[in-house]
Amino acid sequence: MSHGLARGLGLVSHLGGDVAIKGGWVMRGEVLHYDEDQGFGFITGADGNRYTFTRENLRRQTAMPRGTAVEFQAGGGQARDVFAIAAQAASPAADAGTSAAPAQAAPAPAAVAPQAQHFGRAAEPAEPTDLWSYFWRGVTQNYFNFAGRARRKEYWGYCLFWTVALLVIIGIGVFADVEIGNFDNAEVPAMTVGLFGMFLLATFLPSLGMIVRRLHDLGLTGWLCLLILIPTFGSLIILVFALIPTQGRENQWGPVPAGVII
Repeated sequence: MSHGLARGLGLVSHLGGDVAIKGGWVMRGEVLHYDEDQGFGFITGADGNRYTFTRENLRRQTAMPRGTAVEFQAGGGQARDVFAIAAQAASPAADAGTSAAPAQAAPAPAAVAPQAQHFGRAAEPAEPTDLWSYFWRGVTQNYFNFAGRARRKEYWGYCLFWTVALLVIIGIGVFADVEIGNFDNAEVPAMTVGLFGMFLLATFLPSLGMIVRRLHDLGLTGWLCLLILIPTFGSLIILVFALIPTQGRENQWGPVPAGVII
């Protein structure tokens, strides 16, 4: 984007050679990881925070190798309208007053790999990493998320509040059945069973996604979640996987999750 166009849009201004971002929604950074097969990746923003993006967030379908300088719209921990910043190669200036003599053409300047540029900007708050926030994101923005990684704290935070929510649901069902009188007549506690079943169905996908991302965090394929179908032993195997610490390096499913001390 030329300086004149950027100034006209009111997004970028040049002051003393530094670029300042106005409005707090356009940012530059560099690609930390992008999996073209899964269409999912991470960007390290100029503010030092990490942002996720998907194939649908790319302005143009193009390769996004690690270290590619990009510009994007940041918000809520996600990057949208992502596009690579093209490297500009400077053309050699001809000496004035020198007559052009037949000579061998100089080779074209080599393309310069785009480098991430960092700009002064008020940092957006990073996504919280407390147990409740992990659970809430698990049942909201990560409801259908089977990509990326989930650290050990995220997995157990989700399990903790999932169990608390289940106990609350069962308590409501038991109270309703007592009021209706289902227990007095030795009938099936319909309210308890119904609420219990609906809760399991509602949380099936986010729970499965959490297991898959936990396996990814260990460098394992998410298909190992099918082990849970093995009676007794399958659940024990998943439990062992859930107790293993995070793989302390980037793997094919993404970088080390935020908050993990390597």
